[in-house]
Amino acid sequence: MHEISATVEEYDVIILGAGINGCGTFRDLCAQGVRCLMIERDDYCAGASAASSRLMHGGLKYLETGEFRLVRESLYERNMLLTTAAHLVLPLECLVPVRSHFGGVIGSVARFLRIKATIRDRGTLITKLGLALYDLYGRKLRRMPAHRMLSRRGIDREMPQLGPDIIAVGVYFEGQITHAERLGLELALDGEALNPSSRSVTHAEILGCDGGVLRWRDRDGEHLSRAKVIINAGGAWIDAVNHRLGIETRLMGGSRGSHLVIDHPELFAELDGCMVYFGTADGRVNLIYPFADKILVGSTDIAQDDPDLAECSETEETYLREAVREVFPNLIVKPSHVMYRFCGVRPLPRADGTEDIGLVTRDHSIARLNLPNSSTPVLCLIGGKWTTFRAFSAQATDEALKFLGQSRRISTAGMAIGGARDFPLSEAGRAELTQELAQRFGLPKQRIEALIARYGSRVREYLDHLSGPETPLADCPEYSVEEIAHICRTERVQTVDDVLRRRTLISLRGMSTDEVRQAVSAILDRIMQDGHKRAVFNG
Repeated sequence: MHEISATVEEYDVIILGAGINGCGTFRDLCAQGVRCLMIERDDYCAGASAASSRLMHGGLKYLETGEFRLVRESLYERNMLLTTAAHLVLPLECLVPVRSHFGGVIGSVARFLRIKATIRDRGTLITKLGLALYDLYGRKLRRMPAHRMLSRRGIDREMPQLGPDIIAVGVYFEGQITHAERLGLELALDGEALNPSSRSVTHAEILGCDGGVLRWRDRDGEHLSRAKVIINAGGAWIDAVNHRLGIETRLMGGSRGSHLVIDHPELFAELDGCMVYFGTADGRVNLIYPFADKILVGSTDIAQDDPDLAECSETEETYLREAVREVFPNLIVKPSHVMYRFCGVRPLPRADGTEDIGLVTRDHSIARLNLPNSSTPVLCLIGGKWTTFRAFSAQATDEALKFLGQSRRISTAGMAIGGARDFPLSEAGRAELTQELAQRFGLPKQRIEALIARYGSRVREYLDHLSGPETPLADCPEYSVEEIAHICRTERVQTVDDVLRRRTLISLRGMSTDEVRQAVSAILDRIMQDGHKRAVFNG
């Protein structure tokens, strides 16, 4: 039977929501010595944060709407993440197909002036200008080459299956995050290490708020907590979270973005490690790029009122499959190629009356409210994108520190995240690390490389506890029973989906068979039973 705590736990800040902005803010506040509680109804980065295009990018298309500040900030943060999250964020070469020389000039000017316009063609002039601005804004902390243009002759040499109507491509670089959800987890774990008086709780429910005291429930029972500042980092669910606090708001206006994961060896080979970022006939901008051993295709941009009802529809799947044909007319994506599909709801500010949800800003802002009948501030984190989470978190932290009457102790700019600490940045350094660990622990180099790609420098925590040979996981030999057990023991796992969808890429890569689920479930049950026995014994 669960207990109800009568004691009110006191915190400086309570963060509601453990998406990427919540996790980033949690780490930043902990680094300032602030005692924090972060509460999440599902798992770390389980909402929209788990359903992005998995890019750390500047936002090339935001130049068309004049969001230069956002692009400049995004490029700076992207460049930083190539170092501070080097184990998970990697350079990605990108190609922008061009079908004319002067297409899109009028439409781009109209959009810049906030006049409704659909851009169906972005010609050479617009593409060169956009990429030149990208280079200019991305010069701070630059680690990747400047853009270049390829003629049709160059296209035929590097990506010959691109449609014959494409006369040139712009080539530039973005950042790709190999495992987005793990980055959120590592931020939360880093925060608790920076300030052991702080804690994060997942799979918990907000029950209500009375007199400034928050009532919530997790698997251990009901709790009462109070803070000097509340931060609502609920993303698309901000209004729903406010309702639980007794505050009625209409701050959010979500946009559904759907993606496909496809298994298409011929298209995979044609992409050769590159992303194709292209406009479609309806004016949308889409992308195709290799992700692990599959291909990610996205994304739609459709208004979504209730984020709990969002799902990738058959219509969206068909749209995305057909979009691929616009750039690769001879490489047909059939329904049988689709291994997995997912969607998330972008946490956009409400913009009633806007016909094109794609024109709503992707920049971030903070709405300042108060708990009912209380002076306790509630800071609602609206908008934002994966790439700018650190900057948005710093803004939220600085705002909270003002209410607390404290000064910032340390900047998170340049602060390594999780497995990026002491992680070699060069290929030679990674090869040396691989060789060292393979010799020390007697595992094949290929296996060590896979583990390093997942955990970075934190791979030692797993290897140090490995007492013998690994046992391949049933129906999914890329993972081992011992690795899954380590995840369940050390990474706040409570459900099978925590493992399949967020701690690993098993679901995203279409490998979550019944056999795999059963194997992971058995491991998790054993770990939880062992933990319960230890708790009873120690109690």
